Amino acid sequence: MKRILGSLTLIVFFTLFDLSAQDQVSSYPYTFGEELSFEVSYGWLNLADAKMQVSKKPQSQNDKPHYKIDVYGKTKGAATIFGKVNDNWGTYLDIETNLPSLSYRHIEEGKYRKHEYVHFDQKNKKATMKLFDKENRNLKDTKDFDLPGQVQDLVSGFYHLRSQDLRDLKPGESILIRGFFDKEIYNIKLIYEGTETLDTNLGKKETYIFSPQLPKNKLFRGEFPVKVWVTKDQYKIPVKIKANLFIGSLNLDIISAKGLKNN
Repeated sequence: MKRILGSLTLIVFFTLFDLSAQDQVSSYPYTFGEELSFEVSYGWLNLADAKMQVSKKPQSQNDKPHYKIDVYGKTKGAATIFGKVNDNWGTYLDIETNLPSLSYRHIEEGKYRKHEYVHFDQKNKKATMKLFDKENRNLKDTKDFDLPGQVQDLVSGFYHLRSQDLRDLKPGESILIRGFFDKEIYNIKLIYEGTETLDTNLGKKETYIFSPQLPKNKLFRGEFPVKVWVTKDQYKIPVKIKANLFIGSLNLDIISAKGLKNN
């Protein structure tokens, strides 16, 4: 179960990557203090809570202002029988370029621990990964990587998508996306499927539907096992994510949205 939750998180955020460049800060649909909360379920079983938070004020990296964005995932109830998960992924997203300068992962899954930081030099196409010990105190390893160009990380890609104008997309169009995660470059084809109206905890929402084309694996069923519904409004909030497993399906549904821009 821990593996399924971790894999779903990875796929979710890498389905929401780069569509086109857009550097106007005023066009960003998110703002400081935004908080999105979700529930993860498998059939009738509520497995976990997830949350996406934008810092309440700008944070500095390389003497430039950034959005500090955190994503939290934590198992609850009966799901802890399979092992407790308490994860935090984060990014420092450059307000001017909409590219990450720093990403980090703090992973607690059962007895497993991982604390990792990746510093991005987008201009010179370099990334430096630093791995710390279980207590996140002492540096264990440092590795440098060459990048093929500008990349997003696990978290920043989602917020980059939200800054794009999706109105001209046509069903069936595909977009090749690129991100850096876990020492590798990921190139995934993202398919736009059209729109659908959903009943959500935020009310009835018109949504865009996206599906990533994924390589065959042992967790998910079919060539397009994951669907993501994003609101067709100025916020572009993911209100539902569904992953078809070999047995049943895993769902992530929005519970609340606080601190939205202009609210």
